[in-house]
Order: sequence, then C-alpha cells, then structure tokens
Amino acid sequence: MFADLNTSLLVQQFATIFAVIDPVGTVPVFLAVTASIEAGRRKAVALRAVVIAALVLLGFLVAGQPVLTAIGVNLTSFQIAGGIVLFLFALTMIFGPSKQDAEIAQVPKTDVEHAVYPLAIPSIASPGAMLAVVVLTDNDVYPVGAQVITAGITLLVLSITLVLLLAAIRIQKIIGPAGASIISRVMGLILAAIAVDNVIDAIIIRFAL
Repeated sequence: MFADLNTSLLVQQFATIFAVIDPVGTVPVFLAVTASIEAGRRKAVALRAVVIAALVLLGFLVAGQPVLTAIGVNLTSFQIAGGIVLFLFALTMIFGPSKQDAEIAQVPKTDVEHAVYPLAIPSIASPGAMLAVVVLTDNDVYPVGAQVITAGITLLVLSITLVLLLAAIRIQKIIGPAGASIISRVMGLILAAIAVDNVIDAIIIRFAL
C-alpha cells in the first residue's frame, strides 16, 4: 500500500495541498467574513466552511478523473494543463494582490451563507486546490490505498485550517496582515516549483508512452 508513496512524495503532496489551500492566508478572510458576527457564531461558521470545503475537495478527488475519462481527456494532458494553471495561480500568489486582499473584497454585505462564499469557496476549496487533488490521485499511477492517503493528507490540511480559523483572532494579533501576506507569497513560490515539477514529470510520461 505504501510502496508507491514514499516519504518524499508524501511531503510533496502535503506541501502542494497546504500551498493551494493556504490555511494561514484564509485567516484574514475569515476575520473579515465574520467581522459582523458575534463570537458565539464564529466557531459554527468556521466548522461549516471547512466541512463544505472538505466535501467539495473529496468530491473532486473521487470523481475528477472518471469525469475526465468519460469526456475523453487524458490525465497526462490534464496534468500538464493543470501544472501550467497551478503555476499561473502561484504567480498571482507571489506578485498579485494577497489572498486576503483579493477575497476580502468579495465579502457580501450580509452574513447569509458566509461559510459557503467566499470562505469555503474559493478561499479554502480554491480552483487550484480542486485541480491539485485531481492531479495527485491519478488512478493509472497510484493504487487505491495511495489515493486514500492523499485524501487523508487533504483532511489533515483542512483540520489545520479549522484550528487556525478557531484561533484566528490570536493569530492575527501575532502575525498581522503583513505576516499573513508574506506566508502566502512563500507558499506561492513553493507551489510554483511543485507545478513546474508536475509539468516536467507529465511531459516525461507523455514521451515515454
């Protein structure tokens, strides 16, 4: 079960999923979303947002490749396209507006469904995260056991996200908006390197076929 998923690959998968979900960058978004909500309801919003994001990402993890296969898209081609998209996504994390600035601007004026938008989607379950879990669970490369481990890593990162959201006020006081922005940009740099590796690996596989 673990033969095809060594420690190095586990670390890479964790780094990829952590970078695209960006739990630290979600903290300022959560604070902005819940600014007009009493403290007693913030925990419920955080929990609901993470659960919704988990359902979305696990849905893509399970059904992503079968859907691509059904419409005739080769996963290697999807991995190359996905790597390019992840690289562009990483560039926006590095050079564009910080995650919190971009997503705070989308906060609706009322508190209806804050947990869904923009917190669960697109802050936690971002397009990059949806793309990443599909690429990381290639049925032709990884056995079912390895894909279950990837799902476990995803849930671990989401659990970290929930812990950070529950401690959001204290974290914001410690690192401040600037600290969250710096961490988000570092995550973007790591994601860019991982995206390049994914494209190179996919090209090697394509030429080997």
